Amino acid sequence: MARLPRLALAGLPHLEALYGHSAQPVFVDDDDRRQFLAALRESALLQRVAVHAYVLLDDHVHLLLTPATDDALGPLMQGLGRRYGAAFNRRHGRRGTLWAGRFRASVVQPGPCLLDTMLFVDHHPVRLGLVAAAQDHLWCSARHHAGVQRDALITECSAWWALGNTPFEREAAYRRLLADGLAAARVAALADAGRTGWPLGDPAFLAALALQAARPVQPRPRGRPRSDAG
Repeated sequence: MARLPRLALAGLPHLEALYGHSAQPVFVDDDDRRQFLAALRESALLQRVAVHAYVLLDDHVHLLLTPATDDALGPLMQGLGRRYGAAFNRRHGRRGTLWAGRFRASVVQPGPCLLDTMLFVDHHPVRLGLVAAAQDHLWCSARHHAGVQRDALITECSAWWALGNTPFEREAAYRRLLADGLAAARVAALADAGRTGWPLGDPAFLAALALQAARPVQPRPRGRPRSDAG
């Protein structure tokens, strides 16, 4: 079966995942991480893509992005991957590709699903046991959303703005959500979307998305179709 084209839609958030080739590290030190964020900032401005959340781990990256045009994410990720990959190879005396195949992009329904996705990204270091509180991890957007340190890279998404009427209210609400974390089943669903690229949302959103995109937006059930015959 032919591979489906990547689904990317202007004005909607997307959960992006970048993995190291053969699970190799994509960051060795903090200079690497700074170079990656600088490249992301430049590419996002060039392609008119808003960055809502990010987390940098040793062997992979999660991003929450909204493109201004349907065709912005491909050039953003390709340019970012090439530019940072070349800089990483020069710094560390290595050759070959840094990234594992194509990047994954999952369209995310605005509203509660978007808030969960932002929490999924920001809470990742806690799930991995790297820190006790998400805002203690230096290389994710939790510090910005929780009011610890402003990050000029971040454009707050609609789900964050809905948390309160003032910055103090929104930051306090987000800190509470970070402390609670997400249910294990929700984390599993979001992680699966990050790996596969299938959209995230309720049935009505997915049905509307399928009509707009004129392509499947959910995996087909495995196995042979059931017969209606008795």
